[in-house]
Amino acid sequence: MTALTVPTLLDFEGTWSLVRRIIDHRAGSTGTFEGTATFTRDDGGLAYCEVGSLHLPNHPPFHAERRYRWREVGTHFEIDFDDGRFFHGFSADAPNATHWCDPDTYNVSYAFDVWPRWQSTWDVSGPKKAYKMISDYRPLQR
Repeated sequence: MTALTVPTLLDFEGTWSLVRRIIDHRAGSTGTFEGTATFTRDDGGLAYCEVGSLHLPNHPPFHAERRYRWREVGTHFEIDFDDGRFFHGFSADAPNATHWCDPDTYNVSYAFDVWPRWQSTWDVSGPKKAYKMISDYRPLQR
């Protein structure tokens, strides 16, 4: 990946179709999330809100929602939790990040090589966690 394939922050503005696969390595099962992710302008950045339906094996589907704030600092993206705490950051030349949430490690890589479609892949490991979460984004309204 080159720096040219990474969009600017405002390129994310709008609503995206979001499909996520959650591969649980310990249980040997796969769950899915289907919904939307919306980026809206908010105090010098973008507010991120995803809503949809989470389907896990042996459970009825249920409503799921997440919120973050995205900011652009030079060529660096910084993502905060909705309450303002720093979550992770990445740059054009290093589209990967690690977040430590004791006792678990969350590693993410972003792929923008077929923009405006893009993907994030999280590998999560810890004493009780071992899963991969692959999120595919496609533009709906921009």
